[in-house]
Parts: sequence; structure tokens; C-alpha cells
Amino acid sequence: MGYFTLTFKIPIVQDNNKRAVYESSEDAIETIRELEKLHDKNFKAIEKIGRASKTVRRVLKYIESNPIIDIKKTSGELEISYNAVSNAVNHLVEFGILSQTDSVKRNRVFSYEEYLKIMRKDT
Repeated sequence: MGYFTLTFKIPIVQDNNKRAVYESSEDAIETIRELEKLHDKNFKAIEKIGRASKTVRRVLKYIESNPIIDIKKTSGELEISYNAVSNAVNHLVEFGILSQTDSVKRNRVFSYEEYLKIMRKDT
């Protein structure tokens, strides 16, 4: 189940300013559709986790608005124990949803690369 459905009927525009607005709108709609597909795909993938899925879902929802995270800050923001967030992040890494951005052992930083790729498209 996605966030929402958008349907627009916009006439062909001759004016350059209106054309630019139209094209920007089309790009935004396409980005929303791609993010919705990503959301659905990832939430479907984590259904298989079992007992830990509640925490993993909360972390996944959090990274949709904070695509670069560290475990300590995420733990504080979600008011979930450090270990629970760490386990959830490990599941998300195993599923290929998150990836570690550095090679340190402490204070690791993770990114939601597929999400960032969609947001960076055409920039």
C-alpha cells in the first residue's frame, strides 16, 4: 500500500515559464512514484524478519526522512535502545537497504543509498 495516488491532467503549455513549471511538476511526480515503489519494496522485504520487524519498520520509516544516520542519534530520536536500533540497522544492511558509509568500528554512519539516488536524480 503506497502513500497516495496522484492524477493530473495538464494541457500542453506554450509559454516557457509555464512549460518549466509543468516539467518540474512532472519530475516531482515521477520522483514521488519512485519513492513510493522503493517504500513498498523495502517494507515488503522486511515482513519476513519476524519478531524484530516492529523495530526494523520504525527504523526504516525514520530513514525515509533521515537517509543518513548513525545508531546513537537514531536511538535517541526514536527512543529505542541502542542495541535494538543496532540490530535493526544490521537487518537493513543485510537486506541491502542501508550501507555503511565508512570503515570505522565505532560511531558508524549508514546511508539509504537507493533513496538518495532517487532524490539526487537530475541534480
